[in-house]
Amino acid sequence: MSDFLVFARVEAGLSKATLEAYSRDLADFLGDVDTNGRLSPDRVTFEKIAGHLRSLSRSRSLDPASIVRHLATIRVFFRYLHANRRIRRDPARLVDRPSRWRRVPGVLTHQQMKKLVEAPTADAGELWLRDRAMLELMYAAGLRASEVGALKVNDLNETLASLVVTGKGRKQRVVPIGVPALQWCRRYLRDLRPRLARAGSSRDEFRLFLSFSGRPLERVAVWQIVKRAAAMAGLKGVHPHSLRHSFATHLVVGGADLRVVQELLGHADIGTTQIYTQVDRSRLREVLRKFHPREDGRG
Repeated sequence: MSDFLVFARVEAGLSKATLEAYSRDLADFLGDVDTNGRLSPDRVTFEKIAGHLRSLSRSRSLDPASIVRHLATIRVFFRYLHANRRIRRDPARLVDRPSRWRRVPGVLTHQQMKKLVEAPTADAGELWLRDRAMLELMYAAGLRASEVGALKVNDLNETLASLVVTGKGRKQRVVPIGVPALQWCRRYLRDLRPRLARAGSSRDEFRLFLSFSGRPLERVAVWQIVKRAAAMAGLKGVHPHSLRHSFATHLVVGGADLRVVQELLGHADIGTTQIYTQVDRSRLREVLRKFHPREDGRG
């Protein structure tokens, strides 16, 4: 496994976060199919891979998105072994492609989103201003948790009301942001961030969002802030990607062109973005039941 991770880092140039995910997923997989530590990769079968994926769903109750990521990791790993003649055949090639496992993501309504971003108040402690600005920006730009921590002060262009986002594979995209997000970021930059920056080291002084000690926010901290805000708003099952899902879905429902949404999200493949059209379709039955005269017995 170590040789594969070196290849992924040096040759493929994958990000630190992706490498960490690959390492965790492979450790889970190898620990599951190779209980005594003696199983050769060449003896791993399709059945063993399928059994591992079933256990992720049944025993560990992982959501479909996490299982898709596990499967993608396994497929890349065995493709590497086969290409380097470490194994005679690739058992993962027989497993269904991850696209068949996709699930329509849960999104927040406009009212729920309003409650979430407005949850941090002065009563929540002196970092509430940072949390409010961060939540507003995450929803305004459809940010991933990892992208939030990587933002620099200069990535925010107040004159153009836009944000330069560095996404997966270090690809950059420019996302326009609305007035609320811009106003809260300005307030945070003026009233709180200078104090946080003084507490940190010069190495970290250019990051946009800082911790109480002046250090950049890690992805785990972003998760914690979102979870805390959701609890204050009385919302369940909310995580950082919920804001990204809601950003995209609200744009599609509002009539935005799918190619534009793809650019804003930083998706390399339009097929990844198309899942948000399914979210819109999933509400058709609800709308029909609510407004059609023959659906509620009025006709």
